[in-house]
Amino acid sequence: MTISDPGKSPMNHPDEQPSGTDGSPKFGRLLIVLILAVLVIVAITFGSEAMYS
Repeated sequence: MTISDPGKSPMNHPDEQPSGTDGSPKFGRLLIVLILAVLVIVAITFGSEAMYS
């Protein structure tokens, strides 16, 4: 097996996307969705506790 170019991936994967401003809005949106999901679970927990106790 020969290595033709040490900088190129042997699996022919596309180059990595540059991180920075492109990833920030998606990460922020994901963070908001995760926080909302946790709040919904907490609300269901407290609501069921109030109903069944």
